Amino acid sequence: MDVVTTVSEQGVTEQRVDFPGARGAVPGIVWLPEGASGPRPVVLLGHGGTQHKRTPNLLALARRLVRHLGYAAVAIDAPHHGERVPAEERGEDAAARRARLGVEEWRRRIFSASDQIVEDWKRTLDTVQAMREVGADGPVGYWGVSMGTRFGVPLLAAEPRVTAAVLGLGGVGPEPEAEPFRAAARSITVPLLFVLQWDDEVVDRERGIALYTAFGSTEKTMHVNPGPHVGIPQHEREEFERFFSRHLGTAAAPAV
Repeated sequence: MDVVTTVSEQGVTEQRVDFPGARGAVPGIVWLPEGASGPRPVVLLGHGGTQHKRTPNLLALARRLVRHLGYAAVAIDAPHHGERVPAEERGEDAAARRARLGVEEWRRRIFSASDQIVEDWKRTLDTVQAMREVGADGPVGYWGVSMGTRFGVPLLAAEPRVTAAVLGLGGVGPEPEAEPFRAAARSITVPLLFVLQWDDEVVDRERGIALYTAFGSTEKTMHVNPGPHVGIPQHEREEFERFFSRHLGTAAAPAV
């Protein structure tokens, strides 16, 4: 792991790092309590489509988890996002790039990156747990909605170190080609909190309910709120925090 920059502010230390990935360096961020020493729980944060490792909702959640619970939080750029956008497309607005590529090409990029992002996350977790500020003995959680769920489901199915997860804004349909994704969901048995936007214009609510139903977890909860895809209420951040606190515990000396 190569540390690019380190900044501490209001009790939170943010390290911009390059993790060793499946196909070269993976740009990422680690957030820690200032002056931390392990072990402590760590939460992996998966960003949404067209977003990146330091998008505002991830940054706000990471700081909450560090300040309130003493956790470590980690985010990486998914393939074709953030600092992993192809050189010829850099400087182009993410939403404009998706519109230019079209729905089918955009979906192809996301679906084809699934195996790569799972391997990237596994290697990232290996590296983070080797840090003295984190340690290998603390529990691991995952948070990711929208594309973060599309990548999170295969990750959870393949990574036994993750023991609790927040997912949402994702779904599964009846098409035969969706069966591998549905099977991965069925294999997941860790406690889950699933968030669904009732008026989601991107993911049909019936597909969202179908994905929630498919999960094999015996402890799972769905939070449904009115509003569009990008409209999860701010108060859900408190629910995310409570969920992780219940299932991962807190660090011995949480940040103030």
